[in-house]
Amino acid sequence: MAGEAQADCVFCRIVAGEIPATVVRKSERTLTFRDINPQAPTHLLVIPRVHYPNAAELAAAEPEIAAELLVEAGEAARGEGLAAYRLIFNTGADAGQTVFHAHVHVLGGEPLTEGLV
Repeated sequence: MAGEAQADCVFCRIVAGEIPATVVRKSERTLTFRDINPQAPTHLLVIPRVHYPNAAELAAAEPEIAAELLVEAGEAARGEGLAAYRLIFNTGADAGQTVFHAHVHVLGGEPLTEGLV
């Protein structure tokens, strides 16, 4: 069921402390940690502690937590000393989502000139 931890979800297992992660921020409803396959010098993941398969489903069911993801992403970027950074939500396998637990990528630490403007 949406919102409840899923035994086969790697991010749910990180939230539960079953899988280690390099955590940089914690809140009552979110967890921020370093990506194990960074795509930039700074690459963080901000996840809700509740399970929803993607950001759109999280926002529809619990908009206050979806908003908190963005606040936490900004705080994490500032904590890493980033003046400029990119936030990315992937939704669906064809968009590059590989873990089906809502999350936002925080990328920075170098010029990110490619992409949409």
